[in-house]
Amino acid sequence: MQHLYRIQIVLIFVFITPFLLQSQVNSHSYNYLSFRKKSHYFGLTIGYNSSGFKIEHSRRFINNGNYKWNEGLSNSGLTLSMITNFKIGDYFDFRVLPSIALSYRSLAYQDLNTGIEKKERIESVFGEIPLLVRFTSAPYKDKRVYFITGVKYSYDFSSNSRSDKNQFKIVRVSPHDFQLEIGVGMQFYLPYFIFSPEIKFSHGLNNILIFDNKLPESTIIEKLFTKAFTFSFHFEG
Repeated sequence: MQHLYRIQIVLIFVFITPFLLQSQVNSHSYNYLSFRKKSHYFGLTIGYNSSGFKIEHSRRFINNGNYKWNEGLSNSGLTLSMITNFKIGDYFDFRVLPSIALSYRSLAYQDLNTGIEKKERIESVFGEIPLLVRFTSAPYKDKRVYFITGVKYSYDFSSNSRSDKNQFKIVRVSPHDFQLEIGVGMQFYLPYFIFSPEIKFSHGLNNILIFDNKLPESTIIEKLFTKAFTFSFHFEG
């Protein structure tokens, strides 16, 4: 429940920020004025992602005779996106960012008897469709702070969910994933484009584990969720 309270606090802050910063608008935001006239614009994104798994263990984990512990490990990857941004007034935007993401996630197990650690690295190529709403501050010297939130659908083109691709695998995961996203960034209005560094957190909404009682490593897990941090550079205008 703690993460829900944190999200509520962030959203409250997001809604009041434009009003708190209204007094900061000044005549030095020259580049912003030219972009302000546009109802929509496009762009490209390059991003670094660090993704992993959040594990909820089953009751079988307590009495299992194979493994002492089990955890998800995060690894780095790359995200490339196209941006379509629709303005909703001066402080709100609706954004669609169809993306291709290369992701590497790992599961680690330690053998209860030998103490040997075993890892499985799950390599994924995601096609993603984030649908996001952005809340921006008033401009100050051609700069704006913004908060962003929304949902994302991901499909893993290299999923190991099919049994014929699952040889020597210790878990199977669904190729379909829905995630909640929340982040913060800053816009720099340059003469010819808008440059925006952004950091964003994503958390899966659905259990992507495909239970398989033939895989001991799978039976000790009840639910498996995706989690990721993405640091992006947006170029749009």
